[in-house]
Amino acid sequence: MAATTEAGSGANVQPAMTPESPPEPLSDAQRAKIERNRQRALLLRQARLSSRPYTDPSDRPRGQGKSSQGKLPGRVIDSGAGFLIEEDEEGEDPTAKIKVVHRPGPILEPDRVACELCNKEISDSFLFNSFDVPVCDGCKDMEEKHKLITKTEAKQEFLLKDCDFDQRDPPLKCIIRKNPHNQRWGDMKLFLFYQS
Repeated sequence: MAATTEAGSGANVQPAMTPESPPEPLSDAQRAKIERNRQRALLLRQARLSSRPYTDPSDRPRGQGKSSQGKLPGRVIDSGAGFLIEEDEEGEDPTAKIKVVHRPGPILEPDRVACELCNKEISDSFLFNSFDVPVCDGCKDMEEKHKLITKTEAKQEFLLKDCDFDQRDPPLKCIIRKNPHNQRWGDMKLFLFYQS
C-alpha cells in the first residue's frame, strides 16, 4: 500500500523538461513583466554602483578598466556640510596641496636683528617669526600697535577686498587659529593691525 501512495504523490510532480519538447511561448503580459523587472534591476544596480564608487580594480565590471575609460572614477567623501567631494585617485593627493610650515629655530648670533623699540638683539620673537616685524616679545604692545585683528575686522577697518589679502604684492601675513566661539566653525585668520 505504501507503494501506491508514493506513486500517487509522484503524479502531482511535473516531469522535467526534455529536449524534445519545445518551451511554451511567453504571453505579452509575461514579456512586459520580465522587461519591467529587468529595467528595475538595472536601475538598482546603477544606483548601488554610483553610491559606492570603485575602490578596488577587482570590483570594477568588465570593460571599465584603465585602458577603456582612460581615467578611474574618484572616491566620494561626505564633507558633513551637505555636499559630497569627489577625490581623484590618480591625480594629486589633497594633502600635497597643503603647505606645511615649520617654525624656524632661534636666530643665531651673527644673523640676529635688533628690536625696533629697544635696540636689543632678538633671538626668538612671536612677531618676528609670524609677521617679520622686528619687535621683541618684551616690547610688543598687543593692545594698541601690535594687536591682532580678524580678516573681517581688517576688511571693515581698511576697506579691503579678498583679493587684497591673497593676491597683492606682498601678500599680508597671517596666523590661523581655531575659532574660539565654536570649534566646528572655520579657522580664523588673524592679521597684524600694524601691517594692514
